[in-house]
Amino acid sequence: MAASPVPLVLNLPDLDATARLGQILGEMLLPGDVILLHGPLGAGKTTLTQALGKGGGIPPDCYITSPTYNLAHEYPGRLPIYHLDLYRLNTEEEIEELGFSEFIYGQGATIIEWPERLGGLQPGGALHLELDFIGESGRTARLTPVGEQWLTRLAKLTSLVGRG
Repeated sequence: MAASPVPLVLNLPDLDATARLGQILGEMLLPGDVILLHGPLGAGKTTLTQALGKGGGIPPDCYITSPTYNLAHEYPGRLPIYHLDLYRLNTEEEIEELGFSEFIYGQGATIIEWPERLGGLQPGGALHLELDFIGESGRTARLTPVGEQWLTRLAKLTSLVGRG
């Protein structure tokens, strides 16, 4: 029986720290990557996605917004970045009917807010990233890798986040 992945827990004292985490992760993105963003409303999922996009090479004139009402946005970068928000969806059938698997298993990187809505459709090799509040402006980020490709990159992330 395989051991459960050990999460990396980071304290993010302010929005700058959240943006730094997102940018570093964005620089690491590879085709086929999936990041599943968990956290309550207002925890900073879209802010983190904006920084992921910056690190992924999305041009500054392509402003990343929450796709809550559109459900999906696609952004050009050094690889396509798909940003999905499943908040308004209720069933796996709805997700399948909308063709979201084409994003998840496409040539770009996919960032999904409210991934618990995927149910049994959650991809195997994803990075689960949970944001939560600490005080008024701080956050914690809990990164749980699923798959070898994320284990290696999180080890690198640990060394980069430690730098000023």
